[in-house]
Amino acid sequence: MRKKRILILMHTDLIPPDSIEGLSDEETLLYKTEFDVTATLKELGHDVQILGVTSNLEKIKDAVDEFKPHIIFNLLEEFHGIGVYDAHVVSFLELLKTPYSGCNPRGLMLAHNKALSKMICRYHRIRVPQFHVFPIYKKVRRPAKLQFPLIVKSLTEEGSVGISQASIVHNDETLAERVDFIHRTLNTDAIVEQYIEGRELYVGVLGNDRLQTFPIWELEFKKLREDAPRIATGRIKWDLKYRKQVGIDSGPAHELSEELLSQIPRFCKRAYKALMLSGYARMDLRLTPDGKIYLLEANPNPELAYGEDLAESAEKAGISYEQLLTKIISLGLRYRLRGQA
Repeated sequence: MRKKRILILMHTDLIPPDSIEGLSDEETLLYKTEFDVTATLKELGHDVQILGVTSNLEKIKDAVDEFKPHIIFNLLEEFHGIGVYDAHVVSFLELLKTPYSGCNPRGLMLAHNKALSKMICRYHRIRVPQFHVFPIYKKVRRPAKLQFPLIVKSLTEEGSVGISQASIVHNDETLAERVDFIHRTLNTDAIVEQYIEGRELYVGVLGNDRLQTFPIWELEFKKLREDAPRIATGRIKWDLKYRKQVGIDSGPAHELSEELLSQIPRFCKRAYKALMLSGYARMDLRLTPDGKIYLLEANPNPELAYGEDLAESAEKAGISYEQLLTKIISLGLRYRLRGQA
């Protein structure tokens, strides 16, 4: 790829230092993606400029007018403190007629609303858990179709925000308490889903029209107590000491039948297309003991740090981290041209 002018959008609080030498994993955890992407693109010879954004779209327009980037590498996960607003930032980039990396605004909006994405998947006969939405401040009345155990989440928050072992509920009393917790602490509607017992699998998907899947990845809980549910809580995602304590590890999924090795990538591609995603995504799955596949969530623009699941699975497929970022840039450039046709 010829060298490009690349403007990297990220939250102002996550602008990384020029070097992380001597810093611990805990110290760099929050901005590791921002550092890895910035450092790697610079090493590839691109002309890179960072723009920290919180709630001002005018800053983006000014930077585009001044720097005239070939593409914007979008690492924003929120805007104005609200996660689902990242889709509106991407819409603004389209209005500026500026190419960008990652998912288009429609795909972001569909995937971020966990209920809407499940309704679309059901229409396309893609298996998802039974679910029900409890609007904020409304009384909790569980539909008869929703059988325990259940898991309670925010309808729109990402990154396992609000998810803990207490999110799994087994009766109406604890269901009401947990829904109230989501309403009060996150100020969002709550979605309550059938809890699917089984293996936690992740599949990276890359592409706009022609899709590539990476090797199936599995999240393992090697030291978690036997009676604890195997779910990716916020603590598991962000607390490195706790991850070591309960033996959290991820890597290639083993002992999958040839049928599942063929079926799972097709399943993920169908979901990716149904939700109108583009760029790259990570599909979060549950595989039951009897071999049924459930889509738990589709995650457009997932964690992109070196060593994280997406980059690791890409490397297993023979795609280096540098090559992965280059492919993401190429997809962003091609998506914009397609939209202008």
